[in-house]
Amino acid sequence: MNSINELRPVYVEDGKVMMIDQNLLPMELKILEITDYKMMVQAIKDMWVRGAPAIGISGAAGIYLAARENISLQNDSFLQEMERAFTELGESRPTAVNLFWALKKMRIIFDRIVLNDDFQSQNGPIKSKLVDELRCETERIADEDIKMCIAIGNYGATLIEDGDGILTHCNAGGLATGGYGTALGVIRSAHREGKKIHVYVDETRPRLQGARLTAWELDQESIPFTLISDNQAAYFMRKGVVQKAVTGADRISSNGDVANKIGTYSVAVLCKEHSIPFFVAAPFSTFDMNLTDGDQIPIEQRSSEEITEIYPPSDFYNRIKTANPAFDITSSKYVTAFFTEGGIIYPPYVSGIMNMVGKRHQE
Repeated sequence: MNSINELRPVYVEDGKVMMIDQNLLPMELKILEITDYKMMVQAIKDMWVRGAPAIGISGAAGIYLAARENISLQNDSFLQEMERAFTELGESRPTAVNLFWALKKMRIIFDRIVLNDDFQSQNGPIKSKLVDELRCETERIADEDIKMCIAIGNYGATLIEDGDGILTHCNAGGLATGGYGTALGVIRSAHREGKKIHVYVDETRPRLQGARLTAWELDQESIPFTLISDNQAAYFMRKGVVQKAVTGADRISSNGDVANKIGTYSVAVLCKEHSIPFFVAAPFSTFDMNLTDGDQIPIEQRSSEEITEIYPPSDFYNRIKTANPAFDITSSKYVTAFFTEGGIIYPPYVSGIMNMVGKRHQE
């Protein structure tokens, strides 16, 4: 990682899987070595890494690590451990579809090699080949994600005008992807084109990804921004300083309903009320063509400590009932357009998504 412009939250270097611990930002930029797939499962669950594309890359890296650490096992034990790794990584976070997309890509390579007749007769060499191919696929997924993010950013920037105030929610920057970002990729591209923009950064309770991560990324690139609390968005919209809103997504159904960080739905409704375009930036891999609408998207429920830990320790907070959904669903009717690596998708979304995304999924 040579500069902020090449920021990668998880990457393979000299065969090692390296990861930024995002829970420490912005106070400390610490890069960890992830040594085995169980550590990767913990990293995903505990949000050392987060953001749908970055979680997908992490899942792929976890499969590579599982093969590498179990290479000396006999075939039956090796296959058993690999199946356990696929299962545990797949269960680490349920909403971000990029995780399952990446694991499917790793599964194709895994099955192609282990189902080959040579797997039984050439135990060691074939397993070494498998480890190498899984590493290469992990690196390819990460590198392609950066290229997709740059394309997303460039397409999205065509709808950003000089002087725009842009509202964001959560973090959809380099830290949430292979690098560059989806929603922040749009902002980066517009800024690099010389457009004078100002970003309004929702803090994004309860984990403050906006305040900790988006603000940090924007500060690193000297992109002008103002940090606001989530419940101030309507205030700034009414003042007329917000002209656009753009977010990322964790899963998008085939009709254009969007699962994204909790609070996104509120932003979209506010944009509708104030006649502000609401854009969603996401790669094709975030679209789940198997789901007809957002009601079918599983919503992760996280621990109560995430919403009570800001208070002084008290038995009161151990006794009360809490709810902490990590995501909400925004109906496609609130989305002005989708920015993808293949272009901009406008309504009607059922046909638009099928024509652009569905065809790519079938390739």
